[in-house]
Amino acid sequence: MIAEFKGEMMRQYEMTDLGLLHHFLGLGVLQTDNYIFLHQKKYAKTLLEKFELRDCKPVATPLAMNEKLTKVDGSDLADETLYRQMVGSLLYLTTTRPDIMFAASLLARFMHNPTKKHMGTAKRVLRYIQGTVNYGVVYEKGKGAVLVGYCDSDWSGSEDDMRSTSGYAFNLGSGVFSWASIKQSSVALSTAEAEYISAAEATAQAIWLRFVLSDFGEEQAEPTKLLCDNTSAIAISKNPVHHHKTRHINRKFHFIRDALQDGEIDLVYCKTEEQVADIFTKALARDRFEVLRTALGVISAHILEGSVSL
Repeated sequence: MIAEFKGEMMRQYEMTDLGLLHHFLGLGVLQTDNYIFLHQKKYAKTLLEKFELRDCKPVATPLAMNEKLTKVDGSDLADETLYRQMVGSLLYLTTTRPDIMFAASLLARFMHNPTKKHMGTAKRVLRYIQGTVNYGVVYEKGKGAVLVGYCDSDWSGSEDDMRSTSGYAFNLGSGVFSWASIKQSSVALSTAEAEYISAAEATAQAIWLRFVLSDFGEEQAEPTKLLCDNTSAIAISKNPVHHHKTRHINRKFHFIRDALQDGEIDLVYCKTEEQVADIFTKALARDRFEVLRTALGVISAHILEGSVSL
């Protein structure tokens, strides 16, 4: 059918068949009968050259597990222009590398008056890229187009203001759409409140994705499962009574209850060790980081079937 459509297009319009897509807006594209693999190897190598880290020693994770970053850490100020260039480049790299999403968003908090410690952390992320330069996102063909979401929050993760960091990821078949964001509040939130707000943000994304998929002819017949590892947050979402546990939550977040009643989402409990969005909220130990990285669909091109060359 695709061949017939292409033939009809070429008869109707003046056009040339250039074959399979290989590059698009800086992204590398590998296509086979079994998968589509997106990567930014060339861009990653350019960054390592630009910031003079071509021969640096690689590390296994983008962030040290127990290291905390603050606005004032006692170290001298770093080159602000260079730091901003470095962080901006890392943010663009997250297009195919959601495994560095949390690290890049964390570093972006310190764009004003970055210190040498912040700069050292940014360079560590690049050292991680050095060891994973062949990595990208894989999309396997033939998977069912069922949307499933994960949401999580790291309660009071910010050292400066004790605000929480939340993130969510959506899986469509084997493809992953992900984002990490920092949620700010004027008051301290309980763990359940922080998780509830994370679920509400993920619900908004789920509704939008369902709408887009419907336009593509992939309408989601069943409610989108949204996996959360906090039972209290799930209880709040399914309780129509605005009780004392939600006194710090802005009313705008309570639309999650409407989405539940309308059958657009279904907030479901999952074990913490199965929570994929955990990779967007905090620095993790190597073993867990690698498990969640694979769950996101971020793998090396070298382990794909047939072992491809980028």
